[in-house]
Amino acid sequence: MNFDSLTKAGTMLGLGLGGFFDGIVLHQILQWHHLVCITEHCQPTSIEHLKMQNTQDGFFHLAVWILTIIGAYMLFKAAQKREKGWDERRFTGAMLMGWGIFNFAEGLIDHQILGIHHVLPGHPNQFLFDMLFLASGLILGFVGWRMTQMNTISA
Repeated sequence: MNFDSLTKAGTMLGLGLGGFFDGIVLHQILQWHHLVCITEHCQPTSIEHLKMQNTQDGFFHLAVWILTIIGAYMLFKAAQKREKGWDERRFTGAMLMGWGIFNFAEGLIDHQILGIHHVLPGHPNQFLFDMLFLASGLILGFVGWRMTQMNTISA
């Protein structure tokens, strides 16, 4: 696959924004998990433990912030090139594709291979939640990829 600069920028932004969604919604708002869980339900056992979890989540947010900054820079560079076919559908699709790549890679590596956390640790359907997260990555990635391939190129 040969992606143009707009699609590459959108994909990078999607990676970063997908990570922010995970960190903000699942880590902070719903408090389902942290980046690294050492207890069955991912609940802190002390103030020191909570501080450690917050620091680890902070490094995660720093990493996705850097991805987002890189994506914004790539978008700026793509705007300067103004290649043929710059359109909203392809850009949106690329961002969805990036978000899907994030969900699938993070779910496969962190949930399944390393086991450092699960989507909803300790829940009776923990494995189901992990599989739904992986499926969301595949679905977002596929829908986004299809949107980047649609023949909506405008001059």
